[in-house]
Parts: sequence; C-alpha cells; structure tokens
Amino acid sequence: VRSGMEMAVIDAVAHSLGLPLWKIFGGASRSITTDITIPIVTPAEASELAAKYAQLGFQTLKLKVGKNIAADIQVLKAIRISHPSCSFILDANEGYTASQALEVLQQLYDMGVTPILFEQPVARDDWDGLGHVSKVAREVYGVSVAADESCRGLLDVQRIVQERLADVINIKLAKVGVLGALEVIELARKEGLKLMIGGMIETRLAMGFAGHLAAGLGCFKFVDLDTPLLLSEDPVIGGYQ
Repeated sequence: VRSGMEMAVIDAVAHSLGLPLWKIFGGASRSITTDITIPIVTPAEASELAAKYAQLGFQTLKLKVGKNIAADIQVLKAIRISHPSCSFILDANEGYTASQALEVLQQLYDMGVTPILFEQPVARDDWDGLGHVSKVAREVYGVSVAADESCRGLLDVQRIVQERLADVINIKLAKVGVLGALEVIELARKEGLKLMIGGMIETRLAMGFAGHLAAGLGCFKFVDLDTPLLLSEDPVIGGYQ
C-alpha cells in the first residue's frame, strides 16, 4: 500500500511538471534491459525456455534454484546447451544452507561456469551463513552475492554494510516503498555496495515505475524487472517492452 501511494503521488508530480518519471529520478538514461527468469522446472522445460528467450534477445537468465542441488545442476547444463552465450544469475530464495550454496559454486566452477550473481543463497536471518558464503564466493569463485529477503529495510542494510555480509543489495519498491528505497540506495552507494532492482509478482504498472527509477538513477548493475512478461494475464496495457 505504501509503495503504491508513493508511486501515485510521484507520478502526479511528474505529470504536473510535464516530465517523464526517469527525468524526475535524475535522467541518467531513458531505458534499461532486464533479465528473464526461468523457474524451477525440468531440464527439458528449462532448455525450451532458454531457447525461446535466446530468440527474443535476452542475454541474462535468472535461474531459480534451491530445492535440489543435483536437479539444479542438470537444469543449468540444459540451459547452457540451449543458450550457450547467456550470462546467468542464481536465485536460491533462501533455499540452501551455507555449505550447500558453496557446493553449488564448486560444481559450477568444475564445469567452467561462473554466475554473475548469487541471490539470497541462505535463509534471511542466517547472517553468519550469508557472510560466509559471500566471503568465499567473492574470494574463491569471483561471484558476487546479493541480499534480497535479508534486506527488509535500512537497518538490515546497515548491518550488511557494517559486517560485509553481501556485495549487492536487491531493491524492491513493493517491500520498502519508493522513499525507503531511495534511503537504502543512498547508503549502499555511499558504502560501495552494488545494486540490483527487482520486484514481487507485479504488473507492468509497478514494474514500469521501477524501470523509470532504475533508468533515471543509472546506478543498478543488475536489473530484474521481468514479472509482467511472466504473468498469464496483465490488466495494464502499454508502458513496458
């Protein structure tokens, strides 16, 4: 509710000034490019999706993992065959223990595969595990770790910064609101953390706003605003490609 109200007010201000939202947020760029998500599916289904997304021009795939390591690796192998040039993000959604997360990275390393990001590998309140995985992933495998579910607001970001628990903060407007997101972004940038922008299951109305914010600020290394492309029905028309 908070996020929706803030979006509406800011959008009204932009309209009153005759400016697009991306200019309100700084005007760094007028466009961004998102990744696209492959859910937890069979290797055959993942291969089909990867081939489809390759034809559509997606170069970064976000792979949902965290239920079964062996199955996750088989899905990844299938994706690499169908879309060998893609970069990919692993998103465990809290699904692994710290040791399991590192086992996945080792298996990928043995395959010659390096994800560009490992998102929320462990449970949101497993701060020690998050810090350990981040340290090993960064120093041994050259992989950045993102805090998503562990980042519920400014206090969490302050802890992540102070204890160096992650390399990347995933910003979701539906979770912290627009103004709250701007506070988190300011702190993360000040402390040298990289930024990702994502979303919940949202229509192109909310994702379009997030896209304007990301384009206008120009500070997001990772963009994950694909949910309108995955919905079976979206009541909003236009405003998002």
